[in-house]
Parts: sequence; structure tokens; C-alpha cells
Amino acid sequence: MERIDHVLPWSHLGSERRISVFRFGSGERKAYIQASLHADELPGMRTAWELKKRLGELEARGLLNGVIELVPVANPLGLGQLLQGNHQGRFEAGSGKNFNRDFVELSAPVAAKLQGQLGDDPHANVRLIRQAMADHLAALPEASSQLQGMQRILLQHAATADVVLDLHCDCEAALHMYALPQHWPQWRSLAAHLDVKVGLLAEDSGGSSFDEACSLPWLRLSRQFPDAQIPLACLATTIELGGQADTGRAEAEAYAEGILAFLAEQGLITGEWPNPAHEACEGMPFEGTEYLFAPHHGVVSFLRDAGDWVERGDALFEVVDPLNDRVTTVRAGTSGVLFAIDRGRYTQPGIWQAKVAGREPIRAGKLIND
Repeated sequence: MERIDHVLPWSHLGSERRISVFRFGSGERKAYIQASLHADELPGMRTAWELKKRLGELEARGLLNGVIELVPVANPLGLGQLLQGNHQGRFEAGSGKNFNRDFVELSAPVAAKLQGQLGDDPHANVRLIRQAMADHLAALPEASSQLQGMQRILLQHAATADVVLDLHCDCEAALHMYALPQHWPQWRSLAAHLDVKVGLLAEDSGGSSFDEACSLPWLRLSRQFPDAQIPLACLATTIELGGQADTGRAEAEAYAEGILAFLAEQGLITGEWPNPAHEACEGMPFEGTEYLFAPHHGVVSFLRDAGDWVERGDALFEVVDPLNDRVTTVRAGTSGVLFAIDRGRYTQPGIWQAKVAGREPIRAGKLIND
């Protein structure tokens, strides 16, 4: 195992923050795994520690066929943001920016640099594109903030990987994942290993989140150069490992083993690995996800659990205003998987309370919420 420590730029006087990357194995192929980019989403960090131990064992036994890079703490900035004992890990405190938005878009500069150089050899094209990505990221002007510097370091490691796993969680949730629809056939096995309840599929959900900053450039380049053989060479996903409280040891161990079994199927690990213990879930268009909101202030009582299949019209939660005796029941507007509910129990209009993944598109434009 090799440990690589990157010092973040623009540290305050007397302080220093680092991104630590643990590199296992060697070879041409590469997987990249990071956890807790939203720093208050800790199931991924707990799972990453299990992965770190297991990858050390596998490397010692000579069972790694490629490079696996692991970043257990992807966001040291957000990890230290506490307000009166409450963790504030989703948004950077100084700027208000979401830590998982606005990553560098790579397709345009790569296309400009490689105009006329891409041909019929897909392997040669992949090498050229990855080198152009690395060169562009290395040549960017000095980062203007710790946040920007942190994002660039993470992307520099991930952009050249064959497989990218970004480990997150939701508030209270069933396991779910986000991916390109073109990649869903390849992700079905990982979904089955982890018992994911729904895959949310979109080519561009808006916001330039980390996984799409890795995978989407390949789709854009393949369309910009239709006469060249450009594979979708970066298989990237965001995996939501349940809810924020789901940090149990047994869960983390199971998630780690499922991820390792999938990497073995991808040819990065040798040895005997179990088949998926579950059936693959359904992949649904992210445009089919309904966000449900409270119509007024009040206390929320949820009537269904995360992971339930609900039908259109089913009651999902009620909002109680105890001062004016106003009670409103909020019902599903689409049939699908109730995959996440808010952790707060006092609500107001404009704050989502439940998310239902349906089969039929009902939204357009920017799909991802802040």
C-alpha cells in the first residue's frame, strides 16, 4: 500500500488540511473509490475503512490485477464544520457551495486538444483522452480556494480510472445509485451485490457532480467524434449507502464485500468471489423521480418506510399544525420506490420530505437537488 497525502491550498494561518489517497496494487487498469464527499454522510467512510483493511490483505496475497485507489475521507473541509454540535457537511460554510457540484468539465478542452487525432483504435483513443484529461487538470490556474483545490485533487485521481465509486448516503433511505443509462447493464451486478433498491439513470442531471464529471465526458466525446471509436471508458456512479445513521459494522462489512466482488467481476481482483445474493433492482429514469413537499409548517409523521413500493395516491406522510389544528396528508403522485425520506420532523414549504422513483418521466431540466 502506498499513501499519498495532498496538502490543500489556501489553508488558514496555523492550520493545514490534507487529502489522503491509499493506493493498492499495480497495473494498467484502475478503480477509484472515495467516501463522504458530503462530509456528514458517514456510511461510506465506515465502509471505506473495511475496504482499506481488505485491500491490504488482498494486495499482500498478490490478488490485485490493477490499481485500486481509496480515499476514505474525501472532504476534510466539511468534516470540521460543526455548528452547536450539529454537523454541516453538505455545503462549504464560507461560500455556501455544495461540495458535490461544479467539478471541472473535461470534454470541451479534451475535444479541442485532440481534434483530428482520434481514430479507429479504441485503446489508443482511451490513452489519448486520459492523458489529455490529466494534462488539462495539471495545467489549470492555481486554485482560488480550498474547496476548488480539493475538488481538483479528487478529480485528478478519478479521471483516469476505469471504475469510479463515489460513496454517499441520503437522510433516511434505502440503498440507491445514480448512473448513466448506457452503463446500467454493467451496474446491475453491483446493485445485486449490495441489494440496491433502485437505480436512477440520467445522462446529465445538472450541477456537474463528481460521478458525472468522470463519466459524462466520454459520452460527450463519443458524440462529438462519431467517426472515432471512443468507448464509454469510465464506469462511474454515486452509491447512496442508505441513511446517515446506517454506520453499523455488519452493514459496512457487507457493503465492502459486495464492492470487492464487483471489482473482481471487472477483472481487478482474482480469486473466488460469491455471486450476488440478491436480484438486480430496476433502473428508472431520474426524470421520473418525484420530490414531495409539505404545503405548510408543522410536525411530520411518515406513514411509509424508505424502500417501500408505493402506488400513486398512497398516503406517504402527514403534516400537523398543532396551533391551527391543520392536518394535511401528502400522497404519492407517481407509482414507484419510496427511496428516501427527510430526517427532520419539523418542516416548512420548500423542503423536500420524500422522494419516489417512478418509471415514467415527470421532470426535465436540472434533476439533482442541492
